[in-house]
Amino acid sequence: MAVLVGLVAAAAPSGAAPRLPEYSTAEAGNPFVDGWYADPDTAIYDNQYWVFPTSSRVYEEQTYLDAFSSPDLVNWTKHPNVLTIANVSWARKAVWAPAPVARNGKYYLYFAANDIQSDNEVGGIGVAVADRPEGPYVDAIGRPLIGRFVNGAQPIDQDVFVDSDGRAYLYYGGWGHANVVRLNNDMTSLGTFDDGTTYKEITPQNYVEGPQMFKRGGKYYLMWSEGGWTGPNYAVSYGMSDSPTGPFTRIAKVLSQDAAVARGSGHNSVINVPGTDIWYIVYHRRPLNLTDANQRQVSYDRMYFNPDGTIKPVTMLVKDNFADRNAIGWKTWGGSWSAAGGTYTASSSAGGKALLETNFGDLVYDANVTLRSGSGDGGVVFRVTQPATGVDSYRGYYAGISAAGRVVLGRANNGWTPLASAPMTVRLGTAYHLRVEAVGSSIRVYVDDLATPKVAVTDTAYTSGANGVRVFNVSADFDDVAIAHR
Repeated sequence: MAVLVGLVAAAAPSGAAPRLPEYSTAEAGNPFVDGWYADPDTAIYDNQYWVFPTSSRVYEEQTYLDAFSSPDLVNWTKHPNVLTIANVSWARKAVWAPAPVARNGKYYLYFAANDIQSDNEVGGIGVAVADRPEGPYVDAIGRPLIGRFVNGAQPIDQDVFVDSDGRAYLYYGGWGHANVVRLNNDMTSLGTFDDGTTYKEITPQNYVEGPQMFKRGGKYYLMWSEGGWTGPNYAVSYGMSDSPTGPFTRIAKVLSQDAAVARGSGHNSVINVPGTDIWYIVYHRRPLNLTDANQRQVSYDRMYFNPDGTIKPVTMLVKDNFADRNAIGWKTWGGSWSAAGGTYTASSSAGGKALLETNFGDLVYDANVTLRSGSGDGGVVFRVTQPATGVDSYRGYYAGISAAGRVVLGRANNGWTPLASAPMTVRLGTAYHLRVEAVGSSIRVYVDDLATPKVAVTDTAYTSGANGVRVFNVSADFDDVAIAHR
């Protein structure tokens, strides 16, 4: 991530991005772009927010980079093949961790290639240049900018930072070592520090890879990844300093896996909305039920600071308001589903359901439910396991509202066991706020009135599982889905 004059990304000459609402997370759902991507870095160009990730594939297929742009951090446009090895003569595989910056009327993209294991191989960190944010980017110098091991640091995982005094720095390093170098004003050659040296090691405690630098309130923040990138313990920690070259003493871990949401969260960047103190952490993570090392997805959540400038632990929130007109991350069993007009719409079916890959136990689950046509019911499912296509083909709980004028709660196990119901007025075309609070064996269901439950039961059949929405002989719209730990 490039930073200029204290902002999160170097703005292109044509302007800065517009201000945004204070989102608590990717309100339209994480992952916020479709496909397997990792190692995201960010920039602000031409009134657009940009994310440049690694294409998460086996090394031999990592021969290109895509990018994504958005005016609002909600609606994203894909820009494929902004950089390919066809435009880098020395690169042949493992092109990853792009780092963007704009300067001198040009757009620069730093990248690693070939995953070199020794100084006897060709590869390392390169720099490409383009006339537009979306490229095409072309190798700027015809060789790696950093092509050897220094201080034990594998030349990968680069990040570019431009300080408020105009000095540019590149942070990088794998194999448990981090270096910083100066970039000359041409952005394609290395400078020296005041003591005449080119490389400074700044490795903090527990550092593995993925350095990320930003500045806030006159303090320099170095973030990095810990743990193994293929495992669930991948995480982000950080340190602070009064200087861009450190020293950086490890303060705390701020992002790690949530067993209810995602695993392997790491290799981050940040976004600061210009002119505000609104910050987001952009990172990759792995869905709970997948084990392939390259099945990684790009997400973002809100990042908050304490009064002393330290960073609060980041909470992975689960929300989807469908404002991006897609249902990335949802999987369906039966029925017909579409995301359009800011809602998730299900046609009438005998038990069609859509689930998020989550695994909540104790929870608060909110959703707006609008029944459109039919005589059946629609609502939410929770603590779900073994989903399949069929009326009650899952193990878990269901709470919904019926066109016949009732709120219903029950459990399914390839059959239906009613647990409770209560009368209420239900009008077709009217949105109802449905809330489920499930803590241990206690389950409470609220509709609009969030102070008094419509029904409440005690049941011990299911303790945790996935979350989703369901219809039975009714068409329905779902909106403003939010699931949180209780």
